Amino acid sequence: QVELVESGGGSVQPGESLRLSCEVSGYTSDPSCLGWFRQAPGKEREGVAHVDRRRTISTGYADSVKGRFTISRTRNNDNDTLVLVMTSLKPEDTAMYYCAVGGIGMYVRSCQSQSAYTYWGRGTQVTVSS
Repeated sequence: QVELVESGGGSVQPGESLRLSCEVSGYTSDPSCLGWFRQAPGKEREGVAHVDRRRTISTGYADSVKGRFTISRTRNNDNDTLVLVMTSLKPEDTAMYYCAVGGIGMYVRSCQSQSAYTYWGRGTQVTVSS
């Protein structure tokens, strides 16, 4: 049973930083894709950042967060920790943030697509307001 548990959300003022963590456990083979997504009220869920392990390890970011957010992944025995460091936060970054993994024991075409992700956490709320 793959489990993902997010933490680190909160309320901050514009320009401040937050560090989100996602503890991933319970998988028997490494996921090809690990990502962070967000959904603001009244909007569709969108990709924020991802780690692509299908060939060489690479990362990708939404244009709206490039240069401000950094994603990283740490493997610890049988668990993963997926971290999203968010700096220079803006009110438009306010959303529920979810981590997700995909491509466990199966081929995925692209880690940019939400359809590549099979397992999702329950989310952690980030609010940026003055």
